[in-house]
Amino acid sequence: MDYGCIARKLGHSFSAEIHKLIGDYDYRLREVPDEELAGFMLRRDFKGINVTIPYKKDVIPYLDGISDTARAIGSVNTVVNRGGKLFGYNTDFAGMKALIAHAGISPAGKTVLVLGTGGTSATAQAVAKSLGAKKVVAVSRRPATGVITYEQAAAEYCNAEIIINTTPVGMFPENYASPIDLTKFPKLEGLADAVFNPLRTELVLSARKLGIKVEGGLYMLVAQAVYASEIFRDVEIPKSEIDRIYAELLKQKENIALVGMPASGKSTLGRLAAERLGREFTDTDSEIVARAGMEIPEIFRTKGEKGFRDIESEVLKDVVRRSGIVVATGGGAILREENVNALRQNCKVFFLDRDPDWLTPTSDRPTASDREAIRRRYAERYEKYCAAADAVIKPVQDKAENAEIIIREFLK
Repeated sequence: MDYGCIARKLGHSFSAEIHKLIGDYDYRLREVPDEELAGFMLRRDFKGINVTIPYKKDVIPYLDGISDTARAIGSVNTVVNRGGKLFGYNTDFAGMKALIAHAGISPAGKTVLVLGTGGTSATAQAVAKSLGAKKVVAVSRRPATGVITYEQAAAEYCNAEIIINTTPVGMFPENYASPIDLTKFPKLEGLADAVFNPLRTELVLSARKLGIKVEGGLYMLVAQAVYASEIFRDVEIPKSEIDRIYAELLKQKENIALVGMPASGKSTLGRLAAERLGREFTDTDSEIVARAGMEIPEIFRTKGEKGFRDIESEVLKDVVRRSGIVVATGGGAILREENVNALRQNCKVFFLDRDPDWLTPTSDRPTASDREAIRRRYAERYEKYCAAADAVIKPVQDKAENAEIIIREFLK
């Protein structure tokens, strides 16, 4: 290959898509098992590679030269082959610095906790120090020299103002995990999470709820890729490209999720929007029926509403782990906070607020089988729909126009 990214596992990677947006050159993902790393590096059959978890330190012995930044950090994420000699760089440093700036976080004079002990942790620690942090502390599950535990962090550094997560906790496909309880840090004012898939981790969402400045790892991923491409090809790329590529990639990866009352048009408009955007469409009610092997009224009869909601939550979490799709949810999906959190990870959420008098009751909708039931459900759920949504859409009569409204709002 000419250029690419190596790691043990790359099922979560966006790197190839980012480099395609940067320039017209061959860039591939290459999963390399531990036992094959030495052979891969010794063959030197590439022009340039990015290196990610867990090989950022492991590749160093195979290099003929290393940049001052990478040497100081002890971590390499970019390797270039120049005439058969390998040179290592760390563009994660510039990427992490860009992420912190994009989030509006200032570590100067602050106590910074860095979660994790790998190569990205070393980079984050170096960046925090370069930005004038008063104290930088590494945190891990197990204590070591210069590293404290999460329990120690909560007890001894509860007044920390900044947290940087460099662990893979919360990364796809284990989306619903979080490395630390932010409520134990009442002085926290900023958080950067290096995880980029999902777009907004449980940790990022927790910070948002607490009113803390926060940014996920997608911006860092794009920034370090742009800096790596400059080194690969010995070119200078305008830094405005970082913002352009970030915005474009975010739109490619973010899902459209439709919430609202039964019969409000979520499935119909979702299919139309998906068709016009060239995206896959998924209806969670259809997925529930397929998983349960029975229709929704039968699920309610045999398992009760709680049984239905349990299946619904499982299905919703599985569906929205994917990216770049359009999702129509069931009318009651927003009743559980866990479902709303799942939607927020990768979705821009739209509430189709159709007047309840326009909604048609049907016998196959257990919670909206008659006009009075629809009005009750609408009144009970209205505030939850609004709270879950990024935007409220008031549908008009024309279906095509409604789909266009959704698309325009999404692409803003």
